[in-house]
Amino acid sequence: MDVLTGPDVDAGLLLLRVLVGVTFALHGFQKLLGWFGGGGLDGTAGWFASLGFGNGRSAALMAGAGEVAGGLGLAAGLLTPLAAAAMAGTMTTAALVNNAEAGFWSVNKGWELNGYLIVVAAAVAVTGPGAYSLDHLLGLQQLAGPVVGIGAVLVGVAGGWLRWATRDRAAEGG
Repeated sequence: MDVLTGPDVDAGLLLLRVLVGVTFALHGFQKLLGWFGGGGLDGTAGWFASLGFGNGRSAALMAGAGEVAGGLGLAAGLLTPLAAAAMAGTMTTAALVNNAEAGFWSVNKGWELNGYLIVVAAAVAVTGPGAYSLDHLLGLQQLAGPVVGIGAVLVGVAGGWLRWATRDRAAEGG
């Protein structure tokens, strides 16, 4: 079996990590700081409160921090499984709260995009971030592989599900 390695694969991983990771982090900056047309911490907290997450402030902080840390970690290839877990947890909660009832397709406001981002995070966690990453520079290549990558993403998914399952459904009208 041929294994794809080398500068082309590393460049492809870098491109994927940076584009997806930075975009993901920008969503966190929308939530936390109101950048790029976002609601900022107060606006996001109000939105999360309407979804049953208490006063919404801790949920807004968790979601925003998860998106910033997960996105920048993925982009830099730093502690990649932890970045993937943060992305998976955030996207699991988002899929369950905002999109699950609409089905799969994003055209119907479904969870399609959330699922893609979880799969991207899992794929990078399993393959590793490549040679053009801080994990590689710091000698942390052992943080990649199926067991570590899938395990980290499963922890993230479980955390996202737990956060969703413990919200106050009465507050959201459900």
